[in-house]
Amino acid sequence: MFRLRWLRRMVRRHTNPIEEERAIKWQRRLSLTYMIVATNAFIACTYMCFTGRADWADYYGFKSPEDKEIPSGVVWAKTLGMENVKVIKISGFKKVDEYDVVNYEKVRSNTVQEKSE
Repeated sequence: MFRLRWLRRMVRRHTNPIEEERAIKWQRRLSLTYMIVATNAFIACTYMCFTGRADWADYYGFKSPEDKEIPSGVVWAKTLGMENVKVIKISGFKKVDEYDVVNYEKVRSNTVQEKSE
């Protein structure tokens, strides 16, 4: 595994050791700060999803009308660099839709429609 031994040696050479009690005190402070920041970030993301702003790029106007029309399966296929993909959409425990993505274009193969019973 890649290790930065040279960085460790340089830092240890140019810094003085600190007392163990002081190190523990600062470790606790940094851990508490990290916990608070992470909790606030999680709460902010959850709030955005519940208020209908889960797609923040669309909400704040960063998406063009052309980008809005592209299905998310095609976008993820481009992101992952996969040209031939089968996309299955699921809602709850039911399969809602199924299509293929060939060369980053949506090709309809099967359509599954929900039956109201």
